[in-house]
Amino acid sequence: MVDYRGALVLAPMVRAGELPTRLLALRHGADLVWGPEIIDKKIVTCDRIENQKLGTVDYLSHGYTKVPGVTNLVFRTHPKLEAGKLIFQMGTANADVAVQAANMIIDDVDGIDINAGCPKHFSIHAGMGAALLKTPDLLCSILTNLVEKVGKPKGKPISVKIRLLHKEEDTLNLVERLVNTGISNLTLHCRTQEMRNREAPIRVSVDKVKKICVDHGVNFIINGALTGRKEFEELQEVYGKDMGGMIAENAERNPSVFSLTPLDWAPLIKEYIEIAESMCNYIGNSKYMLTKMIPGKSIFYQYIARSKSYDDLREAMKKLNDDGTEKKQEEIEVTKDDEKDAEEETNDKKRKTDDIQPEEIKRQQTGAITA
Repeated sequence: MVDYRGALVLAPMVRAGELPTRLLALRHGADLVWGPEIIDKKIVTCDRIENQKLGTVDYLSHGYTKVPGVTNLVFRTHPKLEAGKLIFQMGTANADVAVQAANMIIDDVDGIDINAGCPKHFSIHAGMGAALLKTPDLLCSILTNLVEKVGKPKGKPISVKIRLLHKEEDTLNLVERLVNTGISNLTLHCRTQEMRNREAPIRVSVDKVKKICVDHGVNFIINGALTGRKEFEELQEVYGKDMGGMIAENAERNPSVFSLTPLDWAPLIKEYIEIAESMCNYIGNSKYMLTKMIPGKSIFYQYIARSKSYDDLREAMKKLNDDGTEKKQEEIEVTKDDEKDAEEETNDKKRKTDDIQPEEIKRQQTGAITA
């Protein structure tokens, strides 16, 4: 069972929450990672494919697609690298469809989270996301059905992410109802639906919400303008070590903020490219993430924006110093010479092995013993 207590976690973010970002966050200390919100109706139309090449489980949509396995990829997880750490966030406004979708994906993830906090149009236009805050009966029905028909049978936790309502009393009443549905965790984004991320979070109700959760055996995570592990640990001194924290925007800019010593952007993007290419991440998504991580005034922002392939990204990285400056041409030539020397050394070793192999085989065939 997932342990949410005191966990510092990666927030669910569309585009930013794909597999490479999650793996990079886990590498640098994230306790749990949320995938991007995916609509229940989308999942139930997907085919589940075990990708032997990557060691991943892929959910692919039906119909024509430009690059099969890439442009029709809806969700990808790496069971070995994300084991015990991955929460699947679902967008839904229908208990039956939510259960159907959850049962399809539950064996490949470690928990299901319902999005009842996103204020964006693509979430709320069909009664999902923050729209569920206005239909608490429906929200509670969705959670109860998921707990009883998916969570309990599969031994997996069900959770929910909400926002503040305008009146504290209304927020507390809603939380009281939600924690009685059988959920294992409640995440509170400390802003109202109308507030934007540039506005400071409102944390005056955190103690009261946390108490309701604790009294009902439900874990509690706060979200909203959290910058990194250092600030998270300072907030735990105020609200308790058992409170979790969720990082969104800062983790989009730097997925290593879960560490007390996060990376600077230059070594960070090198790690990201290595992971993204190894997981065959769609190049468009990788470029999107890299441009979030690189300072806009850096020449490397332009290099990345112009790249059309991972070959282009690797070429750009050959010019990058770890301090974010651009290497001089002579330094790049030295790097290329070093790579050539390493390749020749590898080929020499292979040739020697090939030369020795027939004699070794001959000795084995004649029964010769080498001391």
